[in-house]
Amino acid sequence: MTGKNKGRVGGDQVSELTAGRLSVYLRCLNALDAEGAKTVSSKALAEQFQLNAAQIRKDLAYFGEFGVRGVGYYVKELKRHLRQILGVDRSVRVAIVGAGNLGLALADYPGFRQEGFAIVALFDSEKNKIGHRSKGGVRIFDVADLRKMVKKEHIDIAVLAVPARAAQSVAAQIVAAGVRAILNFSPGALKVPPQVKLKNMDLTVSLESLSFFLARGESDASS
Repeated sequence: MTGKNKGRVGGDQVSELTAGRLSVYLRCLNALDAEGAKTVSSKALAEQFQLNAAQIRKDLAYFGEFGVRGVGYYVKELKRHLRQILGVDRSVRVAIVGAGNLGLALADYPGFRQEGFAIVALFDSEKNKIGHRSKGGVRIFDVADLRKMVKKEHIDIAVLAVPARAAQSVAAQIVAAGVRAILNFSPGALKVPPQVKLKNMDLTVSLESLSFFLARGESDASS
């Protein structure tokens, strides 16, 4: 491994598509590491996981020179570098706002902990939920205490899992509490300040996209 790593690059310099691909590469490397692979070439990585070898080389070259001629990439070393680039080489502290079925399921998803995301708190406005815990042990706090808990627990990311009618007002609370990154599972468009990164996960839109694909297939088959 030639260690000419450029280190972390500011988020505004890297497109969201590039960051998403880096995350995919990391998942692939995790799988290779679990299989005991020591090295992998961009071509082999692309062929095994249906990726684009040229795109892999281009994306990685933006951050440094990670490959070794005649060898490829050392799996563990490249994993370490990608975790550093993606900022998951440390524990990222996450709060979930909304302790309904979705919020509780997200809080107990073991994959988050495995990748360095610590779910440190749940929040809700329903008094009968406050003080209880998810099955995995994440405590539910009053959303009115959000600002205090963000500071106390050093929360980095908030996950929004509330009904659509409450989403914008709750997002405003999250921003006011000092959180600069929000993952939104509530339907509809939210407005946040430019300094806050918002990523929407609209499950209905995803299902409609799949439905469109199926409908097009049926249409083509009948024509």
